[in-house]
Amino acid sequence: MARWFLTMKKADFQKNADKFHISPIIARLIRNRDVVEEGEIEQYLNGTIADLSDGILMKDADKAIAILTEKIQENKRIRVIGDYDIDGVNATYILQEALAGLGAIVDTDIPDRMKDGYGLNQNLIDRAVEDGIDTVVTCDNGIAAGEEIAYGKEKGLTIIVTDHHEIPYEEIDGEKHYILPPADAVVDPKQKDCTYPFKELCGAAVAYKLMEAFYEALGKEEEDLDYLMEHVAIATIGDVMDLIGENRILVKQGLEMMRRTSSLGLKALMECNGINPDQLSAYHIGFVLGPCMNASGRLDTAKRTLELFRASSEKEAAMLAGDLKALNDSRKDMTLRSVETAVHMVETTELKQDKVLVVYLPECHESIAGIVAGRLRERFYKPTFVLTKAEDGVKGSGRSIEAYHMYEELNRCSVYLTKFGGHKLAAGLSMQEANIDAFRSMLNAKTTLTNEDLEEKISIDMQLPLEYVTESLIGELDLLAPYGKGNRKPLFVEKNLKVLQPKIIGRNSNVLKMTVQNERGMKLDAIYFGEVQECLNYILSKQTMAFTFYPSINEYMGRKSVQITIVNYQ
Repeated sequence: MARWFLTMKKADFQKNADKFHISPIIARLIRNRDVVEEGEIEQYLNGTIADLSDGILMKDADKAIAILTEKIQENKRIRVIGDYDIDGVNATYILQEALAGLGAIVDTDIPDRMKDGYGLNQNLIDRAVEDGIDTVVTCDNGIAAGEEIAYGKEKGLTIIVTDHHEIPYEEIDGEKHYILPPADAVVDPKQKDCTYPFKELCGAAVAYKLMEAFYEALGKEEEDLDYLMEHVAIATIGDVMDLIGENRILVKQGLEMMRRTSSLGLKALMECNGINPDQLSAYHIGFVLGPCMNASGRLDTAKRTLELFRASSEKEAAMLAGDLKALNDSRKDMTLRSVETAVHMVETTELKQDKVLVVYLPECHESIAGIVAGRLRERFYKPTFVLTKAEDGVKGSGRSIEAYHMYEELNRCSVYLTKFGGHKLAAGLSMQEANIDAFRSMLNAKTTLTNEDLEEKISIDMQLPLEYVTESLIGELDLLAPYGKGNRKPLFVEKNLKVLQPKIIGRNSNVLKMTVQNERGMKLDAIYFGEVQECLNYILSKQTMAFTFYPSINEYMGRKSVQITIVNYQ
């Protein structure tokens, strides 16, 4: 059972409410997100792209710009090599568009998940050399590709790395010694001596900031790149970056632009998924559009998503968008089957005793290992690695919980790994099949996770009487959007509620609808999505309930009414 706790952070809420023309409720919610100083509150509420730092502050940005300037002047062939996930594909598109806009002879390559694996490898280097490429620019990868970059340098390539992943290191006598690849320039804000103040950019944002600095250095209009901010927003949400600081501004601005996008591909993808552009939110990118973009890299080739971004006619865009949706529907079915198998395995074997789950599913399509790991992490609230059989040994993906730094823990068990990379909450790895059990044992032997770390904590913003749930409050809550990791949707609680007329509805019987009534007789409609039969059985066995919820507007047949969406119950 998850533990509920009220976030009781102190501040002068009335003072902040008066100063920023917001209600004390909104002032409290902002404080709960650790936005404290007046300047931070101002940026949180009213931040614009003018508040973003200059990309030239990134270490080696000047070096990368000098190299690219020379290569463009000399008409050298440049290749952008991205990655097959949503961040990598959007970063690739940003770099190609921006460089082409400066007259570069530029093309792209993206690894095949099954044949090539993650990031830069010898196949991609050889292909670039055969194609007469002079300069390779990586995006969303490269920081951990020291050997591959050394190989490319031997072959005569100029190589620029743009990335956002953790810098690889060796730990000697308790001290970290960072290992940079031997590239001609390395642009990654995670470098210790990088002066760019915001360290949590995704790969596409790093690429965008570098190109913005490049345009400025050449005296070009930076506004020419504005349309690419849509792709920064997509990648930031899709790669599950914290929606704080600069990321929040980039996503807010990008979503605003997407609502009136001129991209035929994005329009078509919204249309085939039934999304009204005017209503577009971070949720739609995270759970509808993003999975379609990722599906091409999982089950086919990520180049399909790139083609969608470049579509030059409505007919071509509609066809490509339809293909991506079909691939994602197929991916959903595969995921469901693998999750069921994995849950059964954990619950019926000694795996259930482990604090860190390592689940080997040889038949699982390696492209969905990360999604399956995410579902297991949600269900068992434990860091989870899902491993699958690959052409050469075993590949896997991990998804973590807040108390477990996945990249650092992998580093401590690297003796069993042939390749690995990632960050705190997600990672990828390769190993030989014979090492799985030893890897699992070492991970669990070395972990410092406590039972308390493995207890999910539901952080509630405040107790909110039903009387306060009004259309006006719901409208004001929009000031806090976009929601996502690092800026979660507000969560309220109310206790001692009677439940009236609960019933399961929906085409797939996946919604529980009810009316809730507080001790003062105030009634509100409520809905719950989740294990609806389990919830209904629980409700029927109780006199009164406590619910966590967020307020929402129900629109039906042209009529609007206030309701609450229930998240947790007890």
